[in-house]
Amino acid sequence: MTEIISTEKAPKALGPYSQAIKTGSLVFCSGQIPINPATNTIEAVTIEDQTRQAIENLKNVLSAAGTSLANVVKTTVCIKDMNDFAALNGVYAEMFGDAKPARSCVEVARLPKDVKVEIECIAVL
Repeated sequence: MTEIISTEKAPKALGPYSQAIKTGSLVFCSGQIPINPATNTIEAVTIEDQTRQAIENLKNVLSAAGTSLANVVKTTVCIKDMNDFAALNGVYAEMFGDAKPARSCVEVARLPKDVKVEIECIAVL
């Protein structure tokens, strides 16, 4: 059985997709960008703050699905400038703690709303 996951504690989808889909024992989270869901604006300027907000949004979607960052098994990180990789890694390591999911990280030409980072994930329940 497939369940659409939605929470007000993360930004609304910017297009025709769900914040996440829960199926079986897995949760597939759509990419999160650093929109503050309380204001629906991008307040974070630095790569560190944008990464923190994107992961916080993921955390809230995962919580709505009944899981957490500790149960993430795979992330995909899209970064606008690979020169920000080390700074992104610092925040990423801090927020994921001992959980070290498999990860891909790619530099992209442009992201929605011209943000610096977008992160998606797969987690287990």
